[in-house]
Amino acid sequence: MAIEDLNSFLRQYFHSHYCEVVDNEQGVLTIQLTEEMDKALMNRPFYWHYVNNAGMKGNPMKLTLITNPEKRGEKGEWVHFGSPRLQQIIRHLVKSEKQTVLFQKITATRNTPLYPWLVVNMKISYTGMQRKDEVHSIGLHLISGKMETEMMEKLSMISLDLKISDYCYTLSPLIMWKSGFQRIQSVLDNYIENQSHEWAEQSLNALQEEKDMLEYFYTGADMEEQKEKELREIEERYQPSVSFEVINGGIFYLKEGWLQQNSR
Repeated sequence: MAIEDLNSFLRQYFHSHYCEVVDNEQGVLTIQLTEEMDKALMNRPFYWHYVNNAGMKGNPMKLTLITNPEKRGEKGEWVHFGSPRLQQIIRHLVKSEKQTVLFQKITATRNTPLYPWLVVNMKISYTGMQRKDEVHSIGLHLISGKMETEMMEKLSMISLDLKISDYCYTLSPLIMWKSGFQRIQSVLDNYIENQSHEWAEQSLNALQEEKDMLEYFYTGADMEEQKEKELREIEERYQPSVSFEVINGGIFYLKEGWLQQNSR
């Protein structure tokens, strides 16, 4: 996944949790955390316990995250797919916001239909000699079947609310969410099939080399149990695999033409 995608994912994540974006330049993102997000991410339980018991107003921290490799030497945390901070953020998303229903916030003076979109944020993990994670955000129009990638980045351009705006009403989906999810899964399956699988071939080669070395060192029958144990460990370490994990998702009711109107 491109650096810009990771930066946008992080920006949207903090925006959706009501954190102020203080600065966002060339892959360096500075966020003013809220009290809730400071408690969730910054590991300061004793500070917040003291502040809350004393009836004082706390001072949430600022967080600077760097997604541009050329800026790694600057002050801030280097964040990449697989980094502890990103894994923490993903765990927080999974725990706190697995699914939602949101409505586009608009000012309408007459009856206005809102169309249902299924939005799924998915993590793809490639496991072998090395581990790599990708985050994909895909939206599916549940009436027309139209699909959009980088959906959360595009949704960041509009206002969303938990309640529907005045004079608006929702349209019923023609595509049920379960069928829609299968369509999204199929798109990601095709995406993986079209990727280079050199990483998997390298892992299989390394696995075979480790097996051959194991056979060379363990030749006696009395060492068969130890050999089998190490063989299982080697296979777990090197066997290439691809897995999917749903981070979160939901149904978003949006005005027709919302994307074109906000991309001008």
